[in-house]
Amino acid sequence: MRGAWRVFDVRAAEEALMKTLPEGALMQRAAAGLARRCALLLDDVRGGVYGSRVLLLVGAGNNGGDALYAGARLAGRGAAVGALLLAPQRAHAGGLAALLRAGGRVVDSVPSDVDLVVDGIVGIGGSAGLRDRAAEVVAGIGEDAVVVAVDVPSGVEVDTGNLSGPAVRADVTVTFGCLKPALVVGPAAPLAGQVDLVDIGLGPWLRGTPAVEVTESSDIEQWWPRLAPSSEKYSRGVVGVATGSATYPGAAVLSVGGALAGPAGMVRYAGSAKAQVLAQHPSVVATESVGDAGRVQAWVCGSGLGSGEDAGATVRAVLASPVPVVLDADGLNALVDGSMAEWLRGRRAPVVVTPHDREFARLAGSPPGGDRVGAALRLAAQMNAVVLLKGDRTIVASPSGQAWVNPTGTPALATGGTGDVLAGLLGSLLAAGLSPQRAAAAAAYLHGLAGREAARHGPVTAADVAAALRPVIAPLSSR
Repeated sequence: MRGAWRVFDVRAAEEALMKTLPEGALMQRAAAGLARRCALLLDDVRGGVYGSRVLLLVGAGNNGGDALYAGARLAGRGAAVGALLLAPQRAHAGGLAALLRAGGRVVDSVPSDVDLVVDGIVGIGGSAGLRDRAAEVVAGIGEDAVVVAVDVPSGVEVDTGNLSGPAVRADVTVTFGCLKPALVVGPAAPLAGQVDLVDIGLGPWLRGTPAVEVTESSDIEQWWPRLAPSSEKYSRGVVGVATGSATYPGAAVLSVGGALAGPAGMVRYAGSAKAQVLAQHPSVVATESVGDAGRVQAWVCGSGLGSGEDAGATVRAVLASPVPVVLDADGLNALVDGSMAEWLRGRRAPVVVTPHDREFARLAGSPPGGDRVGAALRLAAQMNAVVLLKGDRTIVASPSGQAWVNPTGTPALATGGTGDVLAGLLGSLLAAGLSPQRAAAAAAYLHGLAGREAARHGPVTAADVAAALRPVIAPLSSR
């Protein structure tokens, strides 16, 4: 896991670190890392730094100072560096002097021929949305220029990842010391482009807990259940799947497909799509009701159940079981009117809910809004359940206040039925013994990779995603 930290915590850590360093040393560390990354990019786009054309967009304060000192280093290597000062009276004096000494110059407009633009307008202390002059300048950047943001793209809401006005779209963001939430969550995250983290020695000074943590492949490898010589289907975990109906049999087929791809040793299906499930997945043990299904270690419930009394009875039967439960789609709709409240309150085993934004709004009473992490954490606390809030950067929030974000999402997953596959995989991970938070994070991560894998072969369907889970998971299962 990699943590993304709030502005308050970053500022406190910076202040503590600076007390141990000579004046200006921290900015020089940041500028050196920024200049190094810019030089590598110029190697790619121009074949080297010498003779390249670099534009610095410089705001007031330390973010502009980082850009100016980095520009001075590039100018010293033969780049033609111009600085457009958006607040000339408040430009970082030391950085500007260094740039001019190195042969850089001040410009009053965006040149038409520039190879690389360094966004040093505002950093983590800035407010959301670019001001008019800055927005006008950013709009004038040519399409061929590579844009590098300093710490965060200017104009984003740093602590939430929300966008409430114009912001810079970067190809690369060079961030210092630690990740910030806007680089990994919300609509701001795609604006960051590739994120490069420069170590400036901040780590030991960060206190408290990060705002959100980013799941990594090493986490999935660590959590994945290992097979022993004595393993058999029951010891690996049995997952029950109560999904689908005569009207929506595909939901059952897809959720069972997701469950079969996971680490559980056996899948029991309970529902009226029994015939269709067995036709596609003959290894499944299928019955027509939850009560007849037999013993399981986790339940997946909801996808394709519909909204009738039979659907409600299925949800109640699953919630009455003493094992972890995944509620998806129609299983979530059954919670909205409050009639299931007693069933939820009476449970001791964990519940994981998997809403997309519209389902979230029905559960919480309002959409997630700009602070998706905060909204997911509030719903998790309210429901005493782990919330998997689906989206481009899916968020997993626990009642204890932890939040994780998934980095593998892809627009290719925005097609009907992919959520059914995700729910099935999540249930399999729960049945195999993962904690609800880890199961949700791992399912989202692998589901995203499967979406990417499926997209390599053309337009994606949910069945393609279910099939792609197998090659994605195979390296984990063979360890």
